[in-house]
Amino acid sequence: MASKQQKVLFEAQKQLDSVNEQFKTLQILNEEGEVVNEAAMPELTDDQLQELMKRMVYTRILDQRSISLNRQGRLGFYAPTAGQEASQLASQFALEKEDFILPGYRDVPQMVWHGLPLSKAFLFSRGHFAGNQIPEGVNVISPQIIIGAQYIQCAGVALGMKKNNAKSVAVTYTGDGGTSQGDFYEGINFAGAYKAPAIFIVQNNRFAISTPVEAQSASRTLAQKAVAAGIPGVQVDGMDPLAVYAVVKEARERAINGEGPTLIETLTYRYGPHTMAGDDPTRYRTADLDNEWEKKDPLVRFRKFLEKKGLWSEEQENQVIEQAKEDIKEAIKEADNTPKQKVTDLITNMFETLPPNLEEQYEIYAEKESK
Repeated sequence: MASKQQKVLFEAQKQLDSVNEQFKTLQILNEEGEVVNEAAMPELTDDQLQELMKRMVYTRILDQRSISLNRQGRLGFYAPTAGQEASQLASQFALEKEDFILPGYRDVPQMVWHGLPLSKAFLFSRGHFAGNQIPEGVNVISPQIIIGAQYIQCAGVALGMKKNNAKSVAVTYTGDGGTSQGDFYEGINFAGAYKAPAIFIVQNNRFAISTPVEAQSASRTLAQKAVAAGIPGVQVDGMDPLAVYAVVKEARERAINGEGPTLIETLTYRYGPHTMAGDDPTRYRTADLDNEWEKKDPLVRFRKFLEKKGLWSEEQENQVIEQAKEDIKEAIKEADNTPKQKVTDLITNMFETLPPNLEEQYEIYAEKESK
């Protein structure tokens, strides 16, 4: 008796291939700084192009000096940013002052360019409470250490903006590893359900500490995870500042027009370790992979583009470098001159009215600090 042929209720691979096909990487500048997608070119003036380059060069110096300060024991927690300047700074460059940034721990540069004083960033790294006291009118919150938790917060901030009829957006960042967290899905799903004006950025630098992105998910791209939440997703060359800017600018326009959130995956790379807390990237990254991504350096790519247009020179770059060094010197001096944090500060900052057990501890430490 012939065996009964099993019915195929759906074509699994065809379904996956259909989704994969929709998520191509958007690129405007190739590695040689040549425009390969004229139709996607954003409308930026020469001054704006130069300003974006200045910020990228400045931030590379800030990263180098921060690593040095960390090694000297003058900074605490620090997550290097070199390689991710296009992803970080071009996305922030597409925002307006009234927009709200909810950063992860590697996203201090976006906060600084959104108005956070550099001395505050240094104090945050030191764990000083003053580093978390954001000046009035600077629309950022302190960097989130819990992986992915800022996605939930972003959805809430964005919904508040919608309820207040504000023409602004909430923007948040996480890494490729963050997309494996439950908060990631909850955040994009909530924002999608309420059409909240949020922009969710995934900076895919290929390694969640030491775990390669291929081990994080069976999804071919991280951008296509937006499909499950019913929101649009796009993958962009995160080493290309023009492509990142263009995508975030369009996502912002969609959001303030009431069209809801967007998930953006930027393909980028961190040249340094995950953090300065002892991570050794040579244990999980090959020299060949590092070399491959060094050729995609966003500063080199953008510099070539601007030089061809006569908008950038070695003299301009050196001026930015010297200005960055001077600003960092002054900011670290200001951080050094901030009164040291005391145990009693930690207690009083947490409670308006102290519970009995902390009253006792407060008295003990107040006596010690008075000597």
